[in-house]
Amino acid sequence: MSYTTKNYTTDGGDKTVISGTLDIKEGAVLLGLPQAANQTDSTATTVAGLVTDFNALLAKLKAAGLMNNE
Repeated sequence: MSYTTKNYTTDGGDKTVISGTLDIKEGAVLLGLPQAANQTDSTATTVAGLVTDFNALLAKLKAAGLMNNE
């Protein structure tokens, strides 16, 4: 009988591979992940205002590294 693990560490501990499901429980803390700056709720009353608010959100996600700038 053989077993292949889905999760393992390699490269001298520099890389951890997770092939299964990572279940993060309530109260857990993840460190080192990028976070976008807060985007306030839109109060736009026109489509142009909503576009401005949406583009501000996209800019914050890109600045945090959560979206490519392509």
